[in-house]
Amino acid sequence: MKTENQNESSLTKELSKKEKFKLKVKTSEGEGSSKLSNKKYEKHLANLQLELVKMQYWVKHTGTKIVVLFEGRDAAGKGGTIKRITEPLNPRGCRVVALGTPNDHEKTQWYFQRYINHLPGAGEIVCFDRSWYNRAGVEHVMGFCSDKQYESFLQDCPEFERMLVRSGIILLKYWFSVSDDEQERRFQSRTTDPARRWKLSPMDLESRDKWVEYSKAKDAMFSHTNIPEAPWFTVEADDKKGARLNCIHHFLSKIPYVDITPPALELAKRKPALDYVRPPRNEQFFIPRVY
Repeated sequence: MKTENQNESSLTKELSKKEKFKLKVKTSEGEGSSKLSNKKYEKHLANLQLELVKMQYWVKHTGTKIVVLFEGRDAAGKGGTIKRITEPLNPRGCRVVALGTPNDHEKTQWYFQRYINHLPGAGEIVCFDRSWYNRAGVEHVMGFCSDKQYESFLQDCPEFERMLVRSGIILLKYWFSVSDDEQERRFQSRTTDPARRWKLSPMDLESRDKWVEYSKAKDAMFSHTNIPEAPWFTVEADDKKGARLNCIHHFLSKIPYVDITPPALELAKRKPALDYVRPPRNEQFFIPRVY
């Protein structure tokens, strides 16, 4: 028979296991430490996504052109926010641009040239998952561009963005700010989560030890490109759920849309299929019903 102390010891171990499990669940990258419950988050997100749909109707009707840049540190939550913005929208009028490493031909072009090809036409929204600011961030810190190219970018970028704004494009720039500890927690979670491990690129691993260098590069970038025509808006992103909601809310507040959602449709009754007979099921291949 177990003594009282042995029972307490077993209970303590069991509680410890449960607490470790709770901690593991709580600190997964997908959840993190958020003040918002899932219920409240989903409710607010649904309301904001409905407003995004209303906005897109207005954008298409008025021929408005919108460019939204999402920048920030690795694992700051840019991709998740972009996903929540675009998932309720008509993809024919809302595109995500995430360019890879420039090829040999693109390296010989004017730096902004390959980004210009992706700018919106009338009635379109384009979200850049990282943008021309690669030159002020990863290219500069990791030595992928020369000092001359870097200095030229800092001088040319404000003028380039003023040209976009003068052409009638609404340009919004978001910087997702995440603390050193939170970024490291998200990196560590990716090492054990197969569904997210692909996000941990060799470049991410190489950049882990350059926190100070990236901070200095970001400060220099802001000082040169935080212009009145296209200011930077910082999103505090340690709380992923709050960051998504706050960013979408701010995005909507910067677009002067009105609700012109079409009225509900009344569908007429379908005509009966009088001259059609389905082929026998045994003449077709069906996938197995696993679920």
